[in-house]
Amino acid sequence: MATQKQLKSEGGNEVAKRVAEKTRKSKETEIKVRLNLDGEGKTKVGTKIGLLDHMLELFAFHGLFDLEIEAKGDLQVDLHHTNEDIGIVLGQVFKQALGDKKGIKRFGYASVPMEGVLAKVTVDISGRGHFTSGEDVQFPHDEKEKYSKIYFDHFWESFAKQSGINLIIEISGLTADLHTLLEPIFKALGLALRQAVEIDPRRKDVPSTKGIID
Repeated sequence: MATQKQLKSEGGNEVAKRVAEKTRKSKETEIKVRLNLDGEGKTKVGTKIGLLDHMLELFAFHGLFDLEIEAKGDLQVDLHHTNEDIGIVLGQVFKQALGDKKGIKRFGYASVPMEGVLAKVTVDISGRGHFTSGEDVQFPHDEKEKYSKIYFDHFWESFAKQSGINLIIEISGLTADLHTLLEPIFKALGLALRQAVEIDPRRKDVPSTKGIID
């Protein structure tokens, strides 16, 4: 469940620190996630999927999120259950940590290059989860990690649905290396979400004309 701690703002006022954690157990996986949206980019990530660990560390570092993940799963079968369930729990914790969403900027955008690849990420914390990624880009398959585009899509689609975030990823350029393709995407995701969750000092209410974001 979400927890909140009190911090001193620059003006000396008490403000809530947006922290949440959750453990989810099923017959296939056991996932524990702790997230601090107002952190320093510190990570302790152990998914047992090496490439995903590294990418989530980049995501949290550039988003300035403190992120801890412990995962156990049926990796002897394949990556599917563990990969997808981590996305589910991360999305749930992200939504919990946001609380009532008062004062957030809501929208975020970032563009990050790496070698010949350019990743553009746009997010809207709208309460209506949606995910779209570069359908026309050929994702190389990582033989060592057995990671591929289908796992990438399952992860972020699960995150988007559970967090209520509209997440659109655009990719251009070519590379034969999956690492080079994924790295700028995860960095851009961190930067875009960091922007979207920031508190706008001029915004005193929920950033929606409806007065609520589910």
